Amino acid sequence: MSFDNIKLEKGMYGTGRSFAQTLEALDPSENYKGTSLEGLDAYQRQLKRFDIKISGADSSVVGKFFSTSDAAVLFPEYVARAVRHGMDEANFIPDIVAATTAIDSMDYRAMDLVMSKENMEMPEYTEGETLAEADFSVSDRTIRLKKRGRMITTSYDVLRFQRLDIVAVALKRIGAYLSQTLMADAVDVLINGDGNENAAASSSVSNYTYDSLVDFWNSFSPYELNTILASPSAASAILKLSEFRDGSAGLNFHGTGKMITPFGAKLIKTSSIDSDGTIIGLDKSCALEHIKVGDIETDYGKLIDRQLQQISITSIDGFAKIIGDASKVITKG
Repeated sequence: MSFDNIKLEKGMYGTGRSFAQTLEALDPSENYKGTSLEGLDAYQRQLKRFDIKISGADSSVVGKFFSTSDAAVLFPEYVARAVRHGMDEANFIPDIVAATTAIDSMDYRAMDLVMSKENMEMPEYTEGETLAEADFSVSDRTIRLKKRGRMITTSYDVLRFQRLDIVAVALKRIGAYLSQTLMADAVDVLINGDGNENAAASSSVSNYTYDSLVDFWNSFSPYELNTILASPSAASAILKLSEFRDGSAGLNFHGTGKMITPFGAKLIKTSSIDSDGTIIGLDKSCALEHIKVGDIETDYGKLIDRQLQQISITSIDGFAKIIGDASKVITKG
């Protein structure tokens, strides 16, 4: 089936998979290898079909989506993609989670990984001996998922003549705020636990020094301290350490804006940490799990029908600790 004769309809949403996945199944991108449309996904080919330009100096107006009933079906995906783009631009979640789990209900029971000293040992066995067991069980606790979002109040008459690249700015800001809120949820779980009495081990120092940070790094064995979340004041204190001002770290920070600590962990400054002078250290490979229900949700029916008075944009997410000892907190004071 060619992309320019696919029948688009409202029923392509709310099917258990995303609109983009539904389109891709009808019009696989692999069919366009070696053509001028290579590199576009199925949704982008539909934009091209209806000559809808979502960015650039000749960006279309919102009303272009509603020039035909088929083109109107593309508008909810435009909204979701713009919000998702804003989330991605402001998103540090991939830098702190070991795994992302997609589920289709509000009930999630996390895996209990108890890495005791006995579980970490790998003794030698002779032929026929029974191997010792490591008990990895599903916990009895239910991870609380939170529905986050924002309601947009507007009307079709207000939006119809607005350029899509301008509308996208507002939608991307919603996405950025959503990412910041999810980061605050993740920080809360790392510090206080996910409801299973698994708050992070905490210690304090009178002042941050290179030696105190090295001791903090050393306390993670057998895990690796490879990511640090720091409040703005703690990040400032770390950046001002003379040991941080070595040539390679300085060149990386000044050239890319990405911060690393003298011992190689990635440093992320976040205002989601409320307490001044607090840092969270974690082993990104095994500390935290991100649980999500579906993708960005919109009132696709209202968007398609131009009933834009109140449009909700929501996301359902939660976080669970995987290995409790793989994250620790240190405070100053």
